[in-house]
Amino acid sequence: MSVAPYIEANQVLTSELSPGSDTVTYTQVAVGVDAGVQGRNNGGSASIRYERTFGYDSSVSDSSTLSGVARGYASVVPRAVTVEGGALATRTRINANGGATVGAGSRRDGASQVYSAYAGPSVHTSAGDAEINANYRIGYTRVDGPDVAATAPGAPVLDVFDESVAQRAGVHVGTRPGAPLPVGLGIGGGAYQEDVSNLDQRVRDLHVRADVSVPLTPSLAAVGGVGYEDVEVSSRDALRDAGGNPVVGADGRFVTDDNAPRKLAYDVVGIIWDVGVMWRPSSRTSAEAHIGRRYDSLTYYGSFAWAPDTRSSVNLAVYDGLSGFGGQLNNALVALPTDFAANRNPITGEVTGCVASLQGSNCLTGVLGSVRSAVFRGRGMAASYSRQLGRMSAGVGLGYDRRKFIAAPGTVLAIANGVIDESVWAAAYLSGQIDARSAFNVNAYANWITSGFAGAGDATAIGASAAYRRYLLYGLSANAAVGVDSLDSSLAGEDLTTASALLGLRYDF
Repeated sequence: MSVAPYIEANQVLTSELSPGSDTVTYTQVAVGVDAGVQGRNNGGSASIRYERTFGYDSSVSDSSTLSGVARGYASVVPRAVTVEGGALATRTRINANGGATVGAGSRRDGASQVYSAYAGPSVHTSAGDAEINANYRIGYTRVDGPDVAATAPGAPVLDVFDESVAQRAGVHVGTRPGAPLPVGLGIGGGAYQEDVSNLDQRVRDLHVRADVSVPLTPSLAAVGGVGYEDVEVSSRDALRDAGGNPVVGADGRFVTDDNAPRKLAYDVVGIIWDVGVMWRPSSRTSAEAHIGRRYDSLTYYGSFAWAPDTRSSVNLAVYDGLSGFGGQLNNALVALPTDFAANRNPITGEVTGCVASLQGSNCLTGVLGSVRSAVFRGRGMAASYSRQLGRMSAGVGLGYDRRKFIAAPGTVLAIANGVIDESVWAAAYLSGQIDARSAFNVNAYANWITSGFAGAGDATAIGASAAYRRYLLYGLSANAAVGVDSLDSSLAGEDLTTASALLGLRYDF
């Protein structure tokens, strides 16, 4: 177990390079803790930071920010009952096209706070040759502000996601190949429901399926399954004024008409199936690929994990699912490793899109690429490479995310139905010790966001930062950092480039 609390006091200067030339300074005071535990029956990592900013004039108002990421598990009954959970708090900058950039940079305007957490138990037992697995988890996600995201003149209001509760449960009973049959057989079912506060949207997905695993070689197996699924997406309409126009609340979101009837946006009932292969040549390499039919259309998904040695890791995931913003963010938290070191922007203190780890998928950037409230079918891929280089850690992540929105006809969200938003992202980090008394950290990111909504436009966000730390005496260190952030949008008034610098002191207890 390791627990490392700290306090910081920094002075920050931010200069707008374009389109204006405004320069501001502010004081930043923060407390935080980095913790980790890795044991036989328990494991987890967490990085939590509370920051208070003090401005000197109206250009920078006093504010508080909570940021962090955590993921862990605990075995209630070893090898039988496990409870796991995770949480994220970070700041994003929301653009007029609905796109969001992880870590809003040093500019606070247009910033939005994202909170997400999940928890739940899983059970594993056996009955003869059959293995029985069951799980349940519940997650909550919330986006605070901005109150109103500006859009082009005449363009529809951008309804920013507010909050949702997502629940998922499943059970599966199956046998392994050779125990007792030459092939593995299984049967299971699951349920998913997400309730989104915006216009009382609801996603409900129920399914049952049987599956088979056929060994082809000692390391390769063909797999397949068939089942039945019932998927519904529904919502209510917005409250209307006397002129029939939707009412927008003080928070910039549509006001739900609780007396309006629930309307179906999506209703698919029928057979689902998929076939694929699973490859496990060693404990350091695994891969699987599947193709089939779900959501009344073609589906494909898979993963690849490779650890060439104990100091490096390669991971790839291809996904396809139907949910709201909160449900997809919960799924990404579940996929995070339990042993990691959080990467933070050295100037703002915000967690970046990726964590440093040699376990599993370690990036959240693609999931946070859009904060529109409408339910969507999300498809995409995320890849990452991590490496430990002596006293240094390095990593790079990249991905693609495509969201096709689903909304009920006759409601204010109907204009979103069938519209596609796409984003491509990349992130990189390098950190480590220079010598016994000094260390450095470098981060870089790039996001390209394309929206299919009329008048929404496209956006490109690019940024980089670098930090240097020098220990003066036991626990006390001096910090210096510089950073540049740029937003280039096709919408007028959204181009912005800023440069920032930081000087401060930190004490590690």
